[in-house]
Amino acid sequence: MGILGAIMVPHPPLIIPDVGKGEEYKIQRTIDAYQEAARRIAALLPETIVLISPHQVMYADYFHISPGKGAEGNFGQFGAGSVKVETSYDEEFVEKLCRLASVRGLPAGTAGEKKKQLDHGTMVPLYFVNQFLRQYRLVRIGLSGLSFVKHYELGQCIKEASEQLGRRTVLIGSGDLSHRLKEDGPYGYREEGPAYDSGIMRVMEQASFEELLEFGEDFCEKAGECGHRSFTIMAGALDCTDVRAESLSYEGPFGVGYGVCTYEVQGSDATRNFKDQYEEKKRARIMEQRAQEDAYVQLARNAVEAYVRSRKVLEVPKDLPKEMYTDQAGAFVSIKENGALRGCIGTIQATQTCIAEEIIGNAISASSRDYRFSPIEEEELEQLTISVDILGEREPVASADDLDVLRYGVIVTKGDKRGLLLPNLEGVDTVEEQIAIAKRKAGIGISEKAALERFEVVRHF
Repeated sequence: MGILGAIMVPHPPLIIPDVGKGEEYKIQRTIDAYQEAARRIAALLPETIVLISPHQVMYADYFHISPGKGAEGNFGQFGAGSVKVETSYDEEFVEKLCRLASVRGLPAGTAGEKKKQLDHGTMVPLYFVNQFLRQYRLVRIGLSGLSFVKHYELGQCIKEASEQLGRRTVLIGSGDLSHRLKEDGPYGYREEGPAYDSGIMRVMEQASFEELLEFGEDFCEKAGECGHRSFTIMAGALDCTDVRAESLSYEGPFGVGYGVCTYEVQGSDATRNFKDQYEEKKRARIMEQRAQEDAYVQLARNAVEAYVRSRKVLEVPKDLPKEMYTDQAGAFVSIKENGALRGCIGTIQATQTCIAEEIIGNAISASSRDYRFSPIEEEELEQLTISVDILGEREPVASADDLDVLRYGVIVTKGDKRGLLLPNLEGVDTVEEQIAIAKRKAGIGISEKAALERFEVVRHF
């Protein structure tokens, strides 16, 4: 049969009466919507429920799928240990899903389980579903630090597994929305919080899933959301599928957004191939951007491509601007893919005979030697955006008052420890944040005193 439907739901433990102890009435609309969503799932008579939880074990570059015959858990950490949830896993589905992910080149599997017990992002949805349905098996999936596109692709694998097995399947995308809606909320208030909730509810109630891939990861981080990747996997499982979408509720009285939406499959729709559409738009944007790249960025790109494709160090071309042969300076090369950082390596001061050689060396290092990332593969080259920062002269400053997060980069030094952060970076809004990040990079304690230097950059896109 394949995918029959899906629901997007939050997972506040407070919603469980033994945990809320009367406080749950403050989100009564969410409770009512949850019960209706659970009824709709039960009416579809699924054999398998695929549940995606942000509180399942999460790795930066790997999707964990729970192994074994089943698991159980309780709400003891929330003061209600007597409320228990247990479930049996669909081992055949898990095996099929892992195999399909491997064929696609997605890093997903059953290795790396840290705790067998069910997490609250799983238990809260099952608490409601189990009131209406008992005869089903579960596939429990965690998120990763990989791109939104990779999460969508995992959803496509779920769809394929369901169809190949002929399994009556529904999905649960478990996730709260922003945690930054109020000053007295769990993470305070940021303007990105309400903006995220407004945007995500519009997208989800209209099933405009292509827009999930357009959300900036930095924006999502500032909004303090926890469900975006869950919803994106769910959307991938509904790829090329016509759905009847309905928004049942939204509220956020505790400073955290709770949204409930349901999706009932109506049939196939080849025009809803959202990943393909997104990547085509992205390719067009990148081609347009490439046409506008200056000589600095073109040199960095050519260096990356030559090294990734053939492990060759690019020779300095003959047609560069004069200053790239005559001047010396430190340079940083930053590489992004799907809006997420993919590599960044630079030099504080010149180490080569000219800027052109500095860029070539740092471009190769950014693509292959940034310890935070695996080396860039050839199939990624078309997806990359690159920028080059040429550093100006460093000058010492007496205090943070002499810094400007938009204009100046900062260098912090204590003994032989030194850290640098470039200016005008996404997600770094204050001088205090800039200094703190530079200190972390250097291994200097946040409260430790360090010498400060500032510098300006010329940024090339």
